[in-house]
Amino acid sequence: MNIRIGQGYDVHQLAEGLPFVLGGVTIPHTHGMVAHSDGDVLLHSICDALLGAAGMRDIGFHFPDTSAEFKNIDSRILLRKTVELLQQNGWSIINIDATVCLQKPKLLPHIPQMQKNIADDCQLTDITAISVKATTTEHLGFVGREEGIAVFAVALLEKV
Repeated sequence: MNIRIGQGYDVHQLAEGLPFVLGGVTIPHTHGMVAHSDGDVLLHSICDALLGAAGMRDIGFHFPDTSAEFKNIDSRILLRKTVELLQQNGWSIINIDATVCLQKPKLLPHIPQMQKNIADDCQLTDITAISVKATTTEHLGFVGREEGIAVFAVALLEKV
């Protein structure tokens, strides 16, 4: 059995008046992510964890932010394309665990829909294979000052 773990990390600046999209869910908030795509930092970090576990470089290599093709793209499309790349190379997702670091907004009511979106896009029927957690930084650093958002993700893959 060939099992690998991958780690992903992504950060985006927050700015007033932009949409706040996380895990494929648009959440009402005064600020949103500054990005070439929709800025879904959770899905970006998951893509990096998946690609890293498979030894397939990173999200920027496959979906560069210099390409007009990916301008304002829904990051769920990027996640589905990442899953296709994994499948083409014989990898199956076992589980994903992600931690979102931000002060506001509170994510608790939105996490079940995020888990469902991620599970659907990863073609996983067991929603418990997707863990999304949220934490603050107790008002420390750029996250604490509400200047940005950071996400850490890990993914476990199996060669099929």
